[in-house]
Amino acid sequence: MDVKTLKQEVQEELVANILPYWINKMTDEVNGGFYGRITGKEKLMPEAEKGAILNARILWTFSSAYRLLKKEEYLATATRAKRYIIDHFYDDEFGGIYWSLDYQGRPLDTKKQIYALGFGIYGLSEYHRATGDEEALAYAIRLFESIEAHSFDPVKNGYCEALTRQWGEMADMRLSAKDENERKTMNTHLHILEPYTNLFRVWKDPRLEKQLRNLITLFVDRILNINTGHLELFFSDDWVSKHHIISYGHDIEASWLIHEAALVLGDAAVLEKVEPLVEYIAAAAAEGLTPEGSMIYETFPDKSKTDTDCHWWVQAENIVGHVNLYQHFDDEVSLQKAFRCWEFIKQHLIDYKNGEWHWSVRADGTVNTADDKAGFWKCPYHNGRMCIEIIERFS
Repeated sequence: MDVKTLKQEVQEELVANILPYWINKMTDEVNGGFYGRITGKEKLMPEAEKGAILNARILWTFSSAYRLLKKEEYLATATRAKRYIIDHFYDDEFGGIYWSLDYQGRPLDTKKQIYALGFGIYGLSEYHRATGDEEALAYAIRLFESIEAHSFDPVKNGYCEALTRQWGEMADMRLSAKDENERKTMNTHLHILEPYTNLFRVWKDPRLEKQLRNLITLFVDRILNINTGHLELFFSDDWVSKHHIISYGHDIEASWLIHEAALVLGDAAVLEKVEPLVEYIAAAAAEGLTPEGSMIYETFPDKSKTDTDCHWWVQAENIVGHVNLYQHFDDEVSLQKAFRCWEFIKQHLIDYKNGEWHWSVRADGTVNTADDKAGFWKCPYHNGRMCIEIIERFS
C-alpha cells in the first residue's frame, strides 16, 4: 500500500459507507434531530434517549465533511444537527447544554458535563468554519464562556468534570459508569483542548489563546507521566493522580491532538517543547499494538488486568496518530503501522452488509455485536475524522 491508495480507500469508506449510514438510518423524521440508538444487532431503538455527545459529534463530522467535500447532503445533515443542538440541547435559562434529551427532544438529564460542552464547541466551531454561519460561532463562544465561568479552577488550575444544571456542585461527576468519580480527568481536558483548538482557528480571542496555551502546559506538566510516556487518567482537585490505568487509544489520540493544538496556537517555543513529547507519547501508546497491527484498549501498569478488545475508535486514532508521525517527523515506520491498522479495520471492523463499523473485535477474533452500532457513545466522529484527516493531510 502507499499513501495515495490509503487516501482513495478512506475517502470511499467515508463517502460510501460511514456517512450514508447516519443520513439514512439515524435521521429522525418523526421527532426531529437524530435517533438515539441502533443496537449492535442493527435494531433501531426509536424511543432511546438522545445524547449531547452523539449530536455534537454528528454536527462536527458532517460539518467537516462538507467543508472538505462540498456535498449538499452533508450540509443538510450538519444543519439539522446544529439546529437540534441550539433549539433543544442548549439551556436558554442557565447556559450550557443538557447531557441528554428524551426521544421527543425534552430535557432528560440536565447536568452540565463539561466534556459535552466541549463537543458542542467542537461541532459548532466546525460548522462556522465550513459555512461562515455566525449563529454557530456565537453559540460556540457562549459555551466557551460557560466552561471558563463555571468549570475552570483559577487557583489549582484545570477544569472540573461536571456540575448541576444551575452550575452547582455534584456528588457524582463521572462521565460514564466505567470512569472514576474524580474532579479532574485527562479525558475531559483532552476534549476541551480539542474544541478550544478548533475554536481558535476561527476566533482569535486573547483569553482563548491563553487558555489553549494553558491546556497544552497542563498536558505536559500534569497529565503526562514523564517516566512512562503514558497519560494519567484521573486526578484529585490538587492534581494527585488516582487509579493508574493505561489507555492506549487515548495516548495515541492525545499525541496528535496536543501536536495539533501547538501547531494551531503558532507559538514556536510551545511547539519546540511539545514535539519531542508527541513522539514519546506515541511510542508509549505503541506498547498496545498487536502483531497484526491493531491496538488493544487498556491495561493496568502491572499488567494484572488487560482489556485486549480492539475498539473501533482506538483503531481510528491509531491510524491518525501514526500518520501524524510520518507527516511531521518523516517516520516511515509509523506510516507502515498506519497501513497495517487500516488492513485490520477493513478485515474485521467495517460492516460491509449494514454500513458503519462494529464496536470492537474481541481477543478471540469475534465481532462484538453486544455494544451499539450507533448510540450515546458510538458516533461517526472517530472513524469519520480518521478518514477526513487522511484526505486533508495528503491533499
